[in-house]
Amino acid sequence: MAIISSKSGSDASGSDKAQAKAKSQADKSQADKSQAGKPQAQASTPDWGTQPAAETSQPTPAESKAPNTLLKPEAEASDLPKEPGLRPQRFQDYIGQKALKEVLDIAIKAAQSRQEPLDHLLLYGPPGLGKTTMALILATEMGVACKITTAPALERPRDIAGLLVNLNRGDVLFIDEIHRLPKVTEEILYPAMEDGRLDITIGKGQSARTRSITLQPFTLVGATTKVGALTSPLRDRFGLVQRLRFYEIDELTQIVLRTADTLTTPIDESGATEIARRARGTPRIANRLLKRVRDYVEVKASGTITQGVAAEALELFNVDPCGLDWTDRRLLSVMIENFNGGPVGLDTMAAATGEDAQTIEEVYEPYLLQIGYLQRTPRGRMATPAAWHHLGYGDQAQSAVTGEDDQLSLM
Repeated sequence: MAIISSKSGSDASGSDKAQAKAKSQADKSQADKSQAGKPQAQASTPDWGTQPAAETSQPTPAESKAPNTLLKPEAEASDLPKEPGLRPQRFQDYIGQKALKEVLDIAIKAAQSRQEPLDHLLLYGPPGLGKTTMALILATEMGVACKITTAPALERPRDIAGLLVNLNRGDVLFIDEIHRLPKVTEEILYPAMEDGRLDITIGKGQSARTRSITLQPFTLVGATTKVGALTSPLRDRFGLVQRLRFYEIDELTQIVLRTADTLTTPIDESGATEIARRARGTPRIANRLLKRVRDYVEVKASGTITQGVAAEALELFNVDPCGLDWTDRRLLSVMIENFNGGPVGLDTMAAATGEDAQTIEEVYEPYLLQIGYLQRTPRGRMATPAAWHHLGYGDQAQSAVTGEDDQLSLM
């Protein structure tokens, strides 16, 4: 009888594993040799930016019959039409803001004569009046580069430090919505604006030390819609503080004509005036309305944009001759019909119209106050007689005003 020990079985299995391992290594070596013999283009990942798709892969018969839906990024970018830029590049092309342009032209010429950078500039005013465009024009007139950023993007000190260190002599750093700068970032700007110095702290605890980096002279241009939200130390460090005003209808007409010429859109002066009348004194709104009228003409009409075509298109988009939209008219009509023109509280108006109280106060009321259609009184909001006449309540306006006067006399 043969006796087989467990030791001999384990030796046999170990020998099999060794043979299998040697065989797998031989197969791997053979595969590496065959792969090395192939062309390098087949082994590498296809480069869509330098090689056409037909050279990087061999389609199967089924794929060759199907339409090719893959496009190279270069082909996609080149085939898409690019809309020309609407921002003017020079002062002579900038329409409106005559007083501001004169002040800045003097400052630019004086800085160039002294071969110094332009003084720090703060631009404030309602949105859409051209603050960013003015900063770009200043850089072009000075012959320097302009770096654009926004205050919310500068959350950490290293964000603003990286921008300041990379500025060349005389460059313009434009910070939009500068009133939203974090406190730490704002304090870094103080020595940079006054002394051209960047103070950074290295290390922590007892080993911490402060190091100063000398910066190239630069120009900081800040833009804000809330100049009162800026802290006094930051606001006082600007050498020039200028306000942008609303545009007149004739200025907006010229802007609309220039934009239409840039967009190759046929328009006459009466059509441009009709669009400018409804633009709320803001170039951004005028350009937006022009694009919507252009869309209407391409689909519903043809030819030149005239006054009638522009009025018809803007009525379709719920923009009336005074620039009021549907929500503006609803606020006034609810105030007149439900509360006899007011006075009515803000929360009551929000509940009656279904709009948020903050949205009414910050978005809709400023323009209504500006054109004299709304009044804020200690007792609440009131619709003015001009709003009554604009919405077609002309006969009721006089009686409402008379009744209000009677109530005041009784008090």
